Amino acid sequence: MDTIPTHLAAGTEDPQTRTPLVSLVLAYAAMIPVVVGAVAVWLLPAQAPAILRVTLILAGALLCFFSGVRRGLSFRQPGGPTLTQLATTILFFGLGFASLLSPWPLVSVLILLAGYLAMIILDPIAARRGEAPRYFSRLRPVQLLLPIASLASLLIRLLG
Repeated sequence: MDTIPTHLAAGTEDPQTRTPLVSLVLAYAAMIPVVVGAVAVWLLPAQAPAILRVTLILAGALLCFFSGVRRGLSFRQPGGPTLTQLATTILFFGLGFASLLSPWPLVSVLILLAGYLAMIILDPIAARRGEAPRYFSRLRPVQLLLPIASLASLLIRLLG
């Protein structure tokens, strides 16, 4: 009798370097609302203010979520979390939270861009240091180009 798998396995490749399927799907699926929101701001000018606000809220919430991911990763560190992991958690959460609190869309976009740009640099470093899954070194730079490009387009829209 065949058994029903209870999880998605990493496959036959080295799980240290291969991005698990579920991580790959969830990583890109999380970016879809930000990309769609940025496109909608350009295509639906009458609804742009409301769409912009929702898109910025989603992008800020994602940045806060990513801070939780970083904190969760620190729990599996032998010897406990490193100072770098805690600082990165606080950085991502602080920027995400600040973007959510800002009443000015332009300020929110700039804060979010800073957060996602920091993540595109810091996550691959964390992966090389063993503070995050090794596959982050390949996944994050490509994944995070989506919100960075979306936020950059919103910045252009706000300045234009």
